[in-house]
Amino acid sequence: MKSAALAVWLAGGTLLAQNVKVTPLMNKDLAGIAGKEGVVLTVEYARGASSPSHRHNANTFVYVLEGSVVMQVKGGKEMTLGPGQTFYESPTDVHSVSKNASSTKPAKILVFFVKDKGAPASVPAK
Repeated sequence: MKSAALAVWLAGGTLLAQNVKVTPLMNKDLAGIAGKEGVVLTVEYARGASSPSHRHNANTFVYVLEGSVVMQVKGGKEMTLGPGQTFYESPTDVHSVSKNASSTKPAKILVFFVKDKGAPASVPAK
């Protein structure tokens, strides 16, 4: 996994987001859970940056480090979250809204995925 500045690309070359920086922090096989791995990364959203609808195919845990983000899964309530607040997505959720709530300040989140080993962390929503 490589850090991507200004764009996040999905498997197959699909653009996920512009003006976003992803920094991988850890990728580890999970002991006692065959075929699963944990991935930890940070995502920094530039002012006003957002992502198109996508899925993670993972149990996804989000913790807001800085700024404010707007998150929503399909069929769920749109939520604006600030530092210290959390968000969860199941492997079947469609992440319909993922954006920086501010047009003047950046935002940063910590993301922890539990996913199938070697599978992409994000895929386009169908």
